[in-house]
Amino acid sequence: ICEAEKLEEAKKSGAEEYGSDDLIEKIAAGKFNFTKLICTPAMMGKIGKHGKILGPKGLMPNPKLGTVSNDIIKAVKEVKSGLVEIKNDKDGNLASTIGRKSFSTEKLLENFNFFIESIKKEKPDSMKGELIKNTFLTSTMGVSYKVGAK
Repeated sequence: ICEAEKLEEAKKSGAEEYGSDDLIEKIAAGKFNFTKLICTPAMMGKIGKHGKILGPKGLMPNPKLGTVSNDIIKAVKEVKSGLVEIKNDKDGNLASTIGRKSFSTEKLLENFNFFIESIKKEKPDSMKGELIKNTFLTSTMGVSYKVGAK
């Protein structure tokens, strides 16, 4: 979602769906089909009214996640190249998506290993002890399984 004068830039970015007030009207009607929503800062005031629709689906744009940006082309490129959100809660737990049901076993394993390695790379040198104490895998609404349980 961007201002009318940036629609051409949004078109060039490779976004499947783009628009201004017309796209906001579709969202208000509940007639949208996308997995990520990127918005310019100027349009956040207009899209904020629809937080009750977008929020529960995890589609509300957020500057911390890179989905609110003036550089539309860069933001779309990052999302299309597989930008992954790693969520952190107050207890120190990390959560991230490593794949979908349609992914092959090899691809899921590759994504899992990449996730673990990227977390290990972020460990500060001053930190002592274990960085990762437990690892669990789960589906969206399924039971979790401990990885590497002894």
